[in-house]
Amino acid sequence: TIARILARCLNCVEGPTAEPCGKCSSCLEITQGNAPDVIEIDAASNRGINEMRELRENVRYRPARDRYKVFIIDEAHQITNEAFNALLKTLEEPPEWAVFILCTTESHKIPTTIASRCQQFSFRSVDFQQLVERMRFICGQEGITTDDEALAVLAQAGEGSVRDSLSALDQAIACCGNNLPGPAVRDLLGLYSIESLSSVGA
Repeated sequence: TIARILARCLNCVEGPTAEPCGKCSSCLEITQGNAPDVIEIDAASNRGINEMRELRENVRYRPARDRYKVFIIDEAHQITNEAFNALLKTLEEPPEWAVFILCTTESHKIPTTIASRCQQFSFRSVDFQQLVERMRFICGQEGITTDDEALAVLAQAGEGSVRDSLSALDQAIACCGNNLPGPAVRDLLGLYSIESLSSVGA
């Protein structure tokens, strides 16, 4: 998500800008995932040397329309060492129109030779109260009836990840419908309250 936002910042008609308009064809296509000059690669299934050689060839060509050709490589830590070596020269001296964004949850697995040539940005978990408010907003938009306990359980299930909290919300809606009472959501996700644990101990 952040990689796509950065691609929008770079290729927006008003850019490069910290606040892309979200309305131009570049912004809209990048958001939808079908922009011709933003190439998304899943390294979990494209991790070998042949895929990286193909990518290296692709870098040579200028963008079809936008300002930059942005390569978003997800799960970058899964790329093999041989494949990273094939990509190293391109990362060292990329053409002026190429931007590489390597996304990973395991940055320690990225070879030092690669990491030293990148700007690194680490993201922290989202604040618990912000997650609760985000869940509240989404439930309101979707016409879902819920309570503070259910929202707290959904935020807790995500452990600081908005995506994981949304997955828990989807699961709760699929099982409970448009009414999500706290106890039902707790039972569904297996997260028990202090009160229920106390009653079992008694």
